[in-house]
Amino acid sequence: MHVVSISKIYQNDVMLNTTITVYGWIRSRRSSKSGFSFITVYDGSCFDSIQIIANNTLCNYDKEILHLTIGCSVSISGNLVLSLGEKQKYEIKATQVRVLGWVENPNTYPISAKKHSLEYLREVAHLRSRTNLIGVISRIRNYTFQLLHKFLYKKGYCWIPTPIITSLNTEGAGAMFNVSTLDMKNIPKKKNGSVNFKKDFFGKESFLTVSGQLNLETYACSLSKVYTFGPTFRAENSNTVRHLAEFWMLEVESSFTNLDQISKFSEKMLKYICKYVLKDCTTDINFLKNYIDSDIINRLKNILLFDFIRIKYVDAINILINSENKFEKTVFLGIDLNTEHERFLVEKYFKKPVIITDYPKELKPFYMRLNNDKKTVAAIDLLVPGIGELIGGSQREERISILDSRLSEFGLKKEDYWWYRDLRRYGTVEHSGFGMGFERLISYITGVSNVRDIIPFPRTVKSSHF
Repeated sequence: MHVVSISKIYQNDVMLNTTITVYGWIRSRRSSKSGFSFITVYDGSCFDSIQIIANNTLCNYDKEILHLTIGCSVSISGNLVLSLGEKQKYEIKATQVRVLGWVENPNTYPISAKKHSLEYLREVAHLRSRTNLIGVISRIRNYTFQLLHKFLYKKGYCWIPTPIITSLNTEGAGAMFNVSTLDMKNIPKKKNGSVNFKKDFFGKESFLTVSGQLNLETYACSLSKVYTFGPTFRAENSNTVRHLAEFWMLEVESSFTNLDQISKFSEKMLKYICKYVLKDCTTDINFLKNYIDSDIINRLKNILLFDFIRIKYVDAINILINSENKFEKTVFLGIDLNTEHERFLVEKYFKKPVIITDYPKELKPFYMRLNNDKKTVAAIDLLVPGIGELIGGSQREERISILDSRLSEFGLKKEDYWWYRDLRRYGTVEHSGFGMGFERLISYITGVSNVRDIIPFPRTVKSSHF
């Protein structure tokens, strides 16, 4: 038997009136008085399912087929034909229905035919991918992941896997997860009572990375154009729809590139993603349009139609101060913009994506290039509707004397960053880069607001979901 996926059938890659085999799970089953069962089967390869016509002449019709319930796994062999019904294009006239796995108790099966809330589905994360919504999100997530790699490869960027375990805090602040092999019940101590990390695996205190940027810069300063794409970790005690303890981050670094160039590059990348998601994920996008966000297609098309707005931080602050909008957090020069401020700018004032540049140096990490005014840094934040900040980046500080001053301002030891400083000592170059939270990108594309529903297994405060 010729085994095919349901997606291949709907891509017209399977000839009609041929005998095929599909594997999948039962979405529904109903029986007619005329001696047929109509079985809906999906395999996750695409949004569509396929209808199976099972005749009561099949040898296991009474014993097995009539007892199939939602969630059972099956193998179906039969003839592929055009359906006479209006709800589906194809159907398979079964010559064999083989049950691979039963649902032991249909009454307790967590993923029933009724519509489940996203909150409920988070509690059954191991089964929620069987729902239409999570299946749609997963396929779009996978396709977008491939698109990003393809876009960067075509632009001449080299993928560099950066360390997940590190001894440095890239951001210069914020909580990090410790990585240790020390016996937590018998921690070695120094005479002053502090932990003796020399007894640990790496001989020093180590953490899960919050960013691969600093490591990535080392390769940017030899391969010119590089990127990394992998999991990052933040131990922030934030229990919001925008925060995860473990999430995926795309980080891009480019030598011989200034702030304006990297800003334009980030815009091109985002337009590329939206263009091909709209083109190639039509069925999944239409499902989201019907059930999640009725404006999803217009929202994604607007990314393609209009140039992004570019303003300086000080101008953004003046817009917020002069607006009649009432913000929960008071706006003043020097404030770090909140999500409510960002969303006002992109959703109500400009009504399109905005790139804000030149932030006060006190608001940004030590590695961002100091501007000539000595008060601001060459930073960018790319804001989009529904999310706020999606991309954050900067031109990197390539002058070692100024980098050393910035390290001191942050209370960081120069000797801990000796290798990073070496990049400025040996053939320093102008270079820039940015980072983009992958879950926030998928949230923007799909319209699903809570990033816990975007990542397969959300890790959040007090909750790791197995």
